[in-house]
Amino acid sequence: MKFKTEVSLLLIAITLFAVAMFFYSYQGAVGNNAALSLSLAYPYRGIALAFVGFGSVSMVTASISYSKRSKNLLQ
Repeated sequence: MKFKTEVSLLLIAITLFAVAMFFYSYQGAVGNNAALSLSLAYPYRGIALAFVGFGSVSMVTASISYSKRSKNLLQ
């Protein structure tokens, strides 16, 4: 991959991590009823975990590409 592609993948990963942080911590308006399930109190946690997964894949892809490219430059 080219350097611009690697940087773009890392920026996408950082953006996905930031968005996931807000989605994961968002708490819906649920009143004081303790019997409500956790999925109703935090409705976007599943989406946040998906964003973290895609961000992690993006970051690992960019890191592997960069390490392969830097090894080729050293030889």
